[in-house]
Amino acid sequence: MTRTQLHGFVLRGVRALDSHGYFSDPVDVAVRGQHIAAVATNLPRSALSCDIDAEGLWLMPGVFDCHAHVTFATYDPFELVVRSLSERILETAAILRRTLAGGVTFVRDAGGADAGIRAALEAGHISGPRLAVSVVGLSRTAGLGDGNLSGPGLEAPVEVTVPTYPGRPSHLVGPGGVRHAVRELVRAGADWVHLFGSGGIMSARPGDPDLEFSADDLAAAVHEASTYGRGVMVQALGARAVAAAAQAGARSVEHGIGLTEREAGLLAAKGVTLVPTLSIYNELGRRAERGELPPWAADRARTTVAALGDTIAIARDAGVSIALGSDFGDRDQHGANLAEISYLHRAGLTAAESLLAATVNGARLCGVEDRLGRIAPGYLFDALLLDQDPGDLTLFERPGCVTGVFLGGVPVLPHARIPATALRAWAAGGAAPASATASRVRAVDDAASAGAEGAGVALD
Repeated sequence: MTRTQLHGFVLRGVRALDSHGYFSDPVDVAVRGQHIAAVATNLPRSALSCDIDAEGLWLMPGVFDCHAHVTFATYDPFELVVRSLSERILETAAILRRTLAGGVTFVRDAGGADAGIRAALEAGHISGPRLAVSVVGLSRTAGLGDGNLSGPGLEAPVEVTVPTYPGRPSHLVGPGGVRHAVRELVRAGADWVHLFGSGGIMSARPGDPDLEFSADDLAAAVHEASTYGRGVMVQALGARAVAAAAQAGARSVEHGIGLTEREAGLLAAKGVTLVPTLSIYNELGRRAERGELPPWAADRARTTVAALGDTIAIARDAGVSIALGSDFGDRDQHGANLAEISYLHRAGLTAAESLLAATVNGARLCGVEDRLGRIAPGYLFDALLLDQDPGDLTLFERPGCVTGVFLGGVPVLPHARIPATALRAWAAGGAAPASATASRVRAVDDAASAGAEGAGVALD
């Protein structure tokens, strides 16, 4: 056997997150190729695998961010107007790398990323998490997705944040146009259909967010999307919008702030997942206190922040499945996605429920629960390592808390304990599965050339 014929590796003595949201006593986790081969104590040693000392480390599945905007880098409308689209798309590559290094291995993008970015990741042209796209969020005219900058004559936020380019479908839906709009999204390669079911904190008009689509339009969108095997995600603030989305058959409700026991019961009964995106609302609350929002938006932000705890408590008591979403839109936020785990806990979920929202629940919502979201035999090894005990979930609010990330069995953020010789083998292709992208292995190569040292490698 040559140096590069490394068949797998074993994390020895690691504490792994189980399917109930608790960390186990020390176990061994064996990985062969892209998949987990075994999880047990005292697994046999083999000359064909690399042993990695993981005592004192914590292992959990890679996190699912079910509401992200990986193409969004600023809230500054002037920057969006004057900055070239090509530079913004290239910055998306940096955002994707930062998101992956932060522990997110699967992103459901809620608007901005298109099929081309997904294809670039799959081909290995850029590195980043697995990606599902909705391309653009659908809005009615004068709705949340149609802010209209009257000076330059541009529609915002969509037309400014995601300018028109060849192949981008329209984001505005006229009367009776929902079915056609959904078909355009499918033609553009969307994995999900995202509708703005209500206004939001930053809607252009003062007052409470209102419904954007009729019940018939929402039902038509869900029916058309299901015809093509696509799920529908509906942005909804306020009880009326949440109820309308659930009754129409949406797979998930985004935000959901302001729901009552009635709407929570409806979500639970219909199996609709709530993606509350607490991080962004807390950030908007801080901006309101600093005087950075218009008075009407600041009032909405304060009211929304005050309702976060009640929203989570009501949903939890009703048995609603809750999944993690960040909704970040600024370059300085991307990569800190796991702070949402702590925010969910602060808002009333138990520690175990918060961790499951980030893993198992996200995998279920995204339709990949049979192969992702667990540390269990047969599952793809998308995972992250922590050096500190995550019993205190505020750990996830600290930069650099994630110290190792694997994607499909490849260490894209290699932990310091991985032996340098093993990293070189990975970089040479000996440990990487055949479908591993060049960019993922290149991350390993960079770490190996930096001279990461360790012990316990079994190579001939």
